[in-house]
Amino acid sequence: MAVPKVAVLNSVESFKDPRPSIKKRVADGRALRKKLPLAEQGVYTPPKNRMSPVEVLEQQAKSRIASLIPIRYERMLQSPFAFYRGGAAIMAQDLANQPTTNITVQLCGDMHVSNFGLFGTAEHRLVFGINDFDETLPGSWEWDIKRLVSSAVIACESMGGDEILSKKLVHRITSEYQKRMAQYAQMPYLDLAQQFIGEKDIRKFFSKSHQQKLDAYLKETKGQGNIQVLEKLTTLVGKNRKIINRPPLIEHFSKNTYGQSLKHLINKALLNYSSTLLADRQVLFERYYLKDFARKVVGVGSVGTNCMVLYFEGDSENDPLFMQYKEAQKSVLTPYLGDSLYPNMGHRVVAGQRLLQGAPDIFLNYGAVGNTQDFYLRQLRDMKGGIALGPGEVSLQNFPDYAKLFGWALALGHARSGDAAMIAGYCGGSKELDKALYAFAKAYAKQNKADYALFCEAVKSGKLKAAKKKTL
Repeated sequence: MAVPKVAVLNSVESFKDPRPSIKKRVADGRALRKKLPLAEQGVYTPPKNRMSPVEVLEQQAKSRIASLIPIRYERMLQSPFAFYRGGAAIMAQDLANQPTTNITVQLCGDMHVSNFGLFGTAEHRLVFGINDFDETLPGSWEWDIKRLVSSAVIACESMGGDEILSKKLVHRITSEYQKRMAQYAQMPYLDLAQQFIGEKDIRKFFSKSHQQKLDAYLKETKGQGNIQVLEKLTTLVGKNRKIINRPPLIEHFSKNTYGQSLKHLINKALLNYSSTLLADRQVLFERYYLKDFARKVVGVGSVGTNCMVLYFEGDSENDPLFMQYKEAQKSVLTPYLGDSLYPNMGHRVVAGQRLLQGAPDIFLNYGAVGNTQDFYLRQLRDMKGGIALGPGEVSLQNFPDYAKLFGWALALGHARSGDAAMIAGYCGGSKELDKALYAFAKAYAKQNKADYALFCEAVKSGKLKAAKKKTL
């Protein structure tokens, strides 16, 4: 699928060319239903020469740290939903085979129900939004929403939910997406740029019976600051604080393998990173000095890429700063949507996050380690709280409350980066899109179940090696 490139303004004359009116763009979006009826969005057609899920994972492993791959597979073994989380590359080939409107937005690229959370804005306000952008790339809006609704059905089934709840979740996501997109289509661009889903907005979505759990979640997230991380992640070794080793998930690099050369590389990388920060943030960042660093295994899909936690101090240990270093590789969507406009893959991730999220932390930025590795850096925890499925946070009872927030957050990201009027025109306000997306989600849940069975068999036969859970 061809993705339109971002236009470059070559002269002042370019500013005199207004966009077609909102009414015209809504009508253009509605007209697309004749070429691609809403009902066809519900048809899942696998590619004729579909690559097996095992082969896709083996191909991905070639560019990752071999010793960490078994941890990735162990995490994917936990349930069909855990497998789905780690299988963005598997689904990418399937999404590329489906018909689309070609209304381009900045895609998250790995949209699922655990890819949302709370975070602090630059002004330290607590807001809700998408929180992982490793696979971000421009593409048609359907790719994200189809992956999201499929994840809702798969997660619901993995948690023991029934078909009634699955339908309800997809309806909540889809109807909120339609509602918000219609709202954003009419909104002045500056107002749209300043839209966030704040704490008061979040509370409106939760029933009274779920407020207590929500309050606990909000309180915990607000407490996720650098001092709290200092207490959990470090210990005194003599007179110095060091990151605590918890192998194989958190551990220092072997001196025999890397020694001072790695620290030299990290310092060069930090200089590279700092050089492109905005002036005020550069001055702030350079007041901190690197005390310690260690590899930290995170997530499911990211396992095997080079991820580290970096511990900095200001004038004392009472002024800590924890940063997360994440290697950035090509998006899993690249084979189908083309290369990023950005040569540096960390730049790709950061640009995508700024477009979709609108309020990333003040230290979000990218860099490179020579010509060998692109990366991005962000604060490890600064009023950040992810969404975890289970009794403690997202249960079968309060899942529908969260589902509306998922649809809203995705609509906001797509409206920031794409043409909300055209998308709103195509989606309309009827339940026809809802029915179609549920049909797609059910069909893809079946595909995911079959892929998961093949994956489990590959692990059982020894073709893929998974870590033993008791060792993690």
